[in-house]
Amino acid sequence: MKWEGNRQSDNVEDRRGQGGGGFGIGGRGIGLGTIAVAVVASLIFGVNPLTVLDMLSGGGGGMVTQQQPAERPPADDKRAAFVSTILADTEDVWGGLVQRAGGQYAAPKLVLFRGATATACGQGSAAMGPFYCPGDRKVYIDLDFFDTLDRQLGAPGDFAQAYVIAHEVGHHLQNLIGVSEKAENARRRLPEAQANAVSVRVELQADCFAGVWAHHSQRTKNWLEPGDIEEAMNAASQIGDDTLQRQSQGTVVPESFTHGTSAQRLAWFRRGLQTGNVNQCDALSARQL
Repeated sequence: MKWEGNRQSDNVEDRRGQGGGGFGIGGRGIGLGTIAVAVVASLIFGVNPLTVLDMLSGGGGGMVTQQQPAERPPADDKRAAFVSTILADTEDVWGGLVQRAGGQYAAPKLVLFRGATATACGQGSAAMGPFYCPGDRKVYIDLDFFDTLDRQLGAPGDFAQAYVIAHEVGHHLQNLIGVSEKAENARRRLPEAQANAVSVRVELQADCFAGVWAHHSQRTKNWLEPGDIEEAMNAASQIGDDTLQRQSQGTVVPESFTHGTSAQRLAWFRRGLQTGNVNQCDALSARQL
């Protein structure tokens, strides 16, 4: 992917120098062991890791970690420059598409952190992987996740990383158009298995939005190289619920899926990539996934 030399976004906050390790929720410290329990519970039962962390810490408490003023990433940080470049291109693509539809795109902030950081959705941990918080309209990522994506999840390559960023920006779009709130309201009223099924549809739509971004990004920049699309498709496949559960626990529990199977994630990313049409991304109303 020929990304160097392209515009970098100004909407990047670098919190990596603000410490890590344990962090507090409701006045209690949360260690790495507790974080591991939360992540395993989220994979098996389809529960938001932030919710599990809150329960394990005593529940109900507000954030106690105070963040220092945000900084820009160092100019010589190549990984940060890559993330900033991809974020800038999502701004260009979605800004153009929303403008042509008669609206104005409000771009998200992207926060680089290490270990743990405070968010409007509760305390965030690198163990959760990249995530989006609708409360503050920010994408959060510990760049060490890209090593995990490569070495542990079997999804190497810069365009695989770009797909991950574009997927989280897809959640931002859902927040802007009201899908996130609608889905969350539905989940609260439904039994666990049905609530998880709603979550799957939300995630698949974000995959489709990532594909729409890739479609228009390539048309305007022509910056993809042979194998790049395959990298993104492989990433979509490797982080399917069935694949992750099979690797982590040896069995697959479909009722606990919250992100979709590998085949579903790949299919919805491909749908957005091939059509470039957001109207093709209505996973929430689709009869078949």
